[in-house]
Amino acid sequence: VQLQASGGGLAQPGGSLRLSCAASGSIWDINDMRWYRQAPGMQRALVARISSDDSTSYADSVKGRFTISRDNAKQAVYLQMNSLKSEDTAVYACNADIRKARSLRFREYWGQGTQVTVSS
Repeated sequence: VQLQASGGGLAQPGGSLRLSCAASGSIWDINDMRWYRQAPGMQRALVARISSDDSTSYADSVKGRFTISRDNAKQAVYLQMNSLKSEDTAVYACNADIRKARSLRFREYWGQGTQVTVSS
């Protein structure tokens, strides 16, 4: 199982970026999907989470600006980031609870990080 993230880059303050993360491999189903970020010198922090029934939760710092969504048919999770601020600059990584067969337990998988830089 692999998670492949894309969509990072450079944005100006007030701008937008959309991150994507697609799961591939031998997948029976996916439970929660998440986006984390880690800024230089900081601990990794949970940004947003979406459950299998599409309930969502967000870090206070991104509420009202970021939107997490998922496409179960594509086994993908997205993060729409609007009204970006310099403090959103970080490496963003996707994470998901996946099981490879109905009889197996869910395991946590990580995608590679993608850099988001917000600067004028």
